[in-house]
Amino acid sequence: MNKSNSGVLPGTVWALILLMCVTVPVDALAVAPTVLTEVNLTGTWLGILALVIFFAAYVLIIAEETIRLRKSKPIMVAAGFIWLLVGIAFVQQGDALGASLAFKHDLLEFAELFLFLLAAMTYINTMEERGVFDILRDWLVVKGFSLRKIFWLTGLVAFCLSPIADNLTTALLMATVVISVGGSNHKFVAIACVNIVVAANAGGVFSPFGDITTLMVWQKGIIDFIGFFALVVPAIVNWLVVALILNFAVPKVQPEALEGRAKLKHGALIVVALFLLTITMAVTGHNLLHLPPVAGMMTGLGFLKLFGFYLQRRDERFAYVLKTGLMSSALAIDSKSREAPNTAQPTYDIYRNLQRAEWDSLMFFYGIIMCVGGLGAFGYLAIGSELLYGGLGPTTANILVGIASAIVDNIPVMFAVLEMHPDMSHGQWLLVTLTAGVGGSMLSVGSAAGVAVMGQARGIYTFFAHLKWAWAIAIGYAASIATHMWLNAAAFA
Repeated sequence: MNKSNSGVLPGTVWALILLMCVTVPVDALAVAPTVLTEVNLTGTWLGILALVIFFAAYVLIIAEETIRLRKSKPIMVAAGFIWLLVGIAFVQQGDALGASLAFKHDLLEFAELFLFLLAAMTYINTMEERGVFDILRDWLVVKGFSLRKIFWLTGLVAFCLSPIADNLTTALLMATVVISVGGSNHKFVAIACVNIVVAANAGGVFSPFGDITTLMVWQKGIIDFIGFFALVVPAIVNWLVVALILNFAVPKVQPEALEGRAKLKHGALIVVALFLLTITMAVTGHNLLHLPPVAGMMTGLGFLKLFGFYLQRRDERFAYVLKTGLMSSALAIDSKSREAPNTAQPTYDIYRNLQRAEWDSLMFFYGIIMCVGGLGAFGYLAIGSELLYGGLGPTTANILVGIASAIVDNIPVMFAVLEMHPDMSHGQWLLVTLTAGVGGSMLSVGSAAGVAVMGQARGIYTFFAHLKWAWAIAIGYAASIATHMWLNAAAFA
């Protein structure tokens, strides 16, 4: 029987392959061109209507907190209408396939970003569920540090952790600490939150994992993994200049030490190790084998799912023996672990951590990428590149990109720059990566970290509480640019 099966299966497979080769049209096997035709349809009514739709959607996004409408909803609808207009415009030009090729090009950009972020978010959520971040938070809370020390420690941790855990997660974690310690001292909480947002955004610019903008630059292959480290010193300057100014406004108060009860759950350190392995695979695969970083991230997600299967079966064994009253057997099963079985916790399920991913943000990224790509198909990005980079020069343009990212959000601004792909030196690409990353700190709505912390410390850390220190953040912004242009002058040649 085994011999018969082993002979029939390959034959069947080859027959199917031969059938596909015969029936699939030759045109379908041709490689689609990767160079898209550049057209200028900005003056047509379709192009103008597309621009109006985009701005209307962005008004709803800006008003998200007021109207309670999730930002992904209007931008996804806008993306659909814009591409409908693109399709009509291209058909009118006699190009039946142009819109399809352009759409698939932008969709591939999003797919790589989406899967990468989904894997990273699942790891972050799993580490949070296993208590990794609770341990760090409790350590800061129970030590009884002064408010000034908490100010500096939370800023330092935010700066150092954001290159690994991303600026959004890091900012939320550190905001929890300052809210717990600050209590009713709203002045301290507001100042510390400003410091955390600036530190998290600054720390994110010298790592592809620290911010969406750096991830997009890395995935495009414009700057390699090691190349981002040239921004370490400018990023440090950006945070330290602001922190030193804010430091004088921090109250000299010694809060009461709080009790910490966080404990690591079984397998927490293994999850951390798997996350580091996943990052290593993504980086080495991209640098040595020229594979997209998402390949390593998704493989690492597979490792996490396999380890999650072990955790799930372990919890099921505990549930069974506890249900049958064999408590001693349950303890014997877990004799090598310091953690006692907890019947209040549900059985571990990796898909709960997948569900807890920032789905609204992921769908927002889809909408933004497709909207900007659609406007690019009309020719707006080509005109913008000529006006911005051709007219003002790359240095001025890249500084303005950072200022714009504080108002509009750095993700669409950076994606637009990447789609324009102006002819710039390596130093200028590092500059725009720096400005888009730290420029968003000038306003609380300029970065995902700022928006998230406003929700975390609602009514305390507000738009105007942050705006009060915009001048100090602008000084740090200018200092970081000057540091980069002096320290990395050779890269501008």
